[in-house]
Amino acid sequence: MATLTQLPEQQTQGHGLRVAISFGLVYFFWGSTYLAIQIAVQHFPAAALGSIRFLIGGIPVLAWCALTGKKIAISGHEALKLAVIGVLLLTTGNVVLAWTEETLNSGLAAMIVAIVPIWVALIEMAFGGARLNRRGWTGLLLGMVGLVVLTWPDLTSGTPIGKRDLLVSLVVMLAAFSWALGSACSHRFKVGLHPLASTGWEMTFAGLVNTLIASATGGFHRADWSRPGWLAIAYLVVFGSWVGFTAYIWLLEHVPTPKVATYAYVNPIVAVFLGWLLHNEQLTWSMFLGMIVIVAAVALVTTSKLRTKGSDCRLPASS
Repeated sequence: MATLTQLPEQQTQGHGLRVAISFGLVYFFWGSTYLAIQIAVQHFPAAALGSIRFLIGGIPVLAWCALTGKKIAISGHEALKLAVIGVLLLTTGNVVLAWTEETLNSGLAAMIVAIVPIWVALIEMAFGGARLNRRGWTGLLLGMVGLVVLTWPDLTSGTPIGKRDLLVSLVVMLAAFSWALGSACSHRFKVGLHPLASTGWEMTFAGLVNTLIASATGGFHRADWSRPGWLAIAYLVVFGSWVGFTAYIWLLEHVPTPKVATYAYVNPIVAVFLGWLLHNEQLTWSMFLGMIVIVAAVALVTTSKLRTKGSDCRLPASS
């Protein structure tokens, strides 16, 4: 009898441990992908990196889905939807981000990308979805202040390098917008597939588009096919795409979405810390203050949006 009464408690403890491990995987590995991308683009042009990473990441996912009995067959209309989502997320979103990391350090890029939930809130409003309440608008304005703080040294420097970094920072914001738009489309474009199968197709379609871009721009010819570059790609595929995304999907199925949403403001902190610790990236006063402001802004907008909408919608995944 004692064994039977202890069983529910043991199951609860086991579930709590799986939740904690899954959060740790998403927090750390998605936060670390920014540094891995910066290392990878030292060896592969951004489009070539996106081609190799997402083809290697997507095709095995589809194969695994097929072997486990999950549907992977799609119609032409579904293929178009998945291709649009994949390109928005993983070409104009992720590949453009990788291109900017050839200039910006990984921590700064991660902090700018952290505004994705703010873009999502604005896009949802434009699509006739949830509208921001007072807390949401406060977070939105605070996020704008955070971006100004982040880019303040470049705004005021007047030097060619400062102007270049400011322009690249604006491009990161556009990449974040593309990721948010792709996430909004993913929420609305319905296909009869398991989320992993959909992700496999999105990575595969984006990988094909990235291959065309890399071929047209000579990206493969300029690539350095050395071991460090391949190790960075392997890290991005295994820990960014497979481990991180699988943990994210599991959390969405077992934990309330507002708790899962905390990845959006933990990832940039992890990225900044790893960039400083492992890549000698400088943490300036503007980056430190801007990180605090943007994390607070994202927290306000994310919680406001979820409460206003009152539904369990999925948040955008990381890179």
